[in-house]
Amino acid sequence: MNNIRLMEEKDIPFIQRVAKESWADSYEGMIPSDIQEAFLKEAYSTSYLKIRMKSSLMIISEKEGVLTGFANFSEINGGACELFAIYLLPEAQGRGIGTILLKEGLVRLREVKQLFVNVEKENLRAKRFYDARGFKVIKEFEEDFKGHKLQTIRMMKG
Repeated sequence: MNNIRLMEEKDIPFIQRVAKESWADSYEGMIPSDIQEAFLKEAYSTSYLKIRMKSSLMIISEKEGVLTGFANFSEINGGACELFAIYLLPEAQGRGIGTILLKEGLVRLREVKQLFVNVEKENLRAKRFYDARGFKVIKEFEEDFKGHKLQTIRMMKG
């Protein structure tokens, strides 16, 4: 059974590993590896993760003592929340862990009426995941991602 718990400082190396492996698996051929590395170095630096741990909801999935993934939610206001990430180790995908993390985040953020997430349009696996969990596309836009143009889909549940 999966145990979901709050992230602790000792989990930072794991979070960094999962983000790197998940990005490499999900965005190969979509986002050049040097741009992925630049983003991950910034967004998943130890100092930034310590800030995110205190200012947002960071939860970890653990099965039999083995960490398998994490999710990061941030309340916006008035019952709205942003889902920044649900990342799993590639070998842990397709086992319901992402769904468990999503549900647990919503339970812990009790007052959430709307949940937003941005998905790279070409990331069909992520889009199918959110479609299957009741998210609807509310907007499409082009994003300048560290000098690389991305087609992004904004989705909402609620």
